[in-house]
Amino acid sequence: MLCSGTVVADSETVIEDGAVVTVDDEIRFVGDRADAIDRYPDHERRSFDVVAPGLVNAHIHSVQSLGRGIADDAPLLEWLFEYVLPMEAGMDREAMATAAKLGYLECIESGVTTVIDHLSVNHAEAAFEAAGELGLRGVLGKVLMDTDSPDGLQEGTDEGLRESERLINRYDGAFEDRIRYAVTPRFAVTCSEACLRGARDLADEYDVRLHTHASENRDEVATVEERTGMRNIHWLDEVGLTGEDVLLAHCVWTDDSERDVLAETGTTVVHCPSANMKLASGVAPIAEYVERGIPVALGNDGPPCNNTLDPFTEMRQASLLAKVDSHDATALPAATVFEMATRTGAKAAGFDRVGTLREGWRADLIGIERSTARSTPTHDPLSALVYATHGDDVTFTMVDGRVLQDDGVVQTCDGEAIRTRADELAAQLSP
Repeated sequence: MLCSGTVVADSETVIEDGAVVTVDDEIRFVGDRADAIDRYPDHERRSFDVVAPGLVNAHIHSVQSLGRGIADDAPLLEWLFEYVLPMEAGMDREAMATAAKLGYLECIESGVTTVIDHLSVNHAEAAFEAAGELGLRGVLGKVLMDTDSPDGLQEGTDEGLRESERLINRYDGAFEDRIRYAVTPRFAVTCSEACLRGARDLADEYDVRLHTHASENRDEVATVEERTGMRNIHWLDEVGLTGEDVLLAHCVWTDDSERDVLAETGTTVVHCPSANMKLASGVAPIAEYVERGIPVALGNDGPPCNNTLDPFTEMRQASLLAKVDSHDATALPAATVFEMATRTGAKAAGFDRVGTLREGWRADLIGIERSTARSTPTHDPLSALVYATHGDDVTFTMVDGRVLQDDGVVQTCDGEAIRTRADELAAQLSP
């Protein structure tokens, strides 16, 4: 396929009258449109205002999609233990499958081609199957919770690790290696030391990622310190949950010594600015993380604490929050934020040749239409992507050369049926 338009190949490369040519699951050409047509005259053609790499949503909770709007105006621990976890505990396999499909449908519609998904304790298999069916690239994990957790979600340490191992054997590398596994403790508050150390051992044994939450909220940090005598990042480092294979969502409340640990270990922080604002968790020191060389990716978190899985929202919010937090208008410019949402996220997920439009890389790309007053004029395409684009401007989504969305319609599922069933199931779960 030959996709033409203004090509934003990466955070530094923009080709005004460009084209990207894909053959099977690979990008074969990135360059001028005229050259592409000369070299590939018989290729099927698509024309867009902008062609860009697919975005990486590096921290989501797809299975919370049925809870969109159930817990507005509540702080984190109340939001989690009084609303969201009881909802998860009450969901059967069909509800989990429908919620995951709804989340993935929204991601595809919004230009996300890769997700890193923090599932739930039960019925994780349903989400793996949904991701494979809809065609996304992703790193998914069943949640581990073995202490201080609600009925229906707490499980034995060995039981949770055994089930994680079973899922690794079944799904890591599944669906032509589009789907991989991450061992996924919920967070230190609901995981014992044995669980956290066991998670590291399992990840090492199977060479998979680790994905958890950390230092999102001051009460969370205080709880961990009271139990362990250590601040959260130091505790996670002690039990093995830092390193280049680890993704820590949030990291809002860290001190200098913890930031040193993150930098020294190459641990990826996943910034979820909208969720942090809505839950009044605080403003993560992202500009400082970047300055220290700490990898930072972007995520939406879950629909109950964000209400949307639109990745463009997070790019805009990340940049604006950093400027406010640092009182520096130059903090986190568009190019830096775009890199977070593409290549940094792909690296954190462990996918090679993903996150940039480059010859020989995977054919993950999106097409964007800019026929709105909001998008006119466009002096700088990269700036427009970060500050003015919305997810519903995306009309075309491709993963591994397979068209998942065309002309604004997702091709790999019945979107209307998913939305209808989601409404029905959500009504049964509402508090």
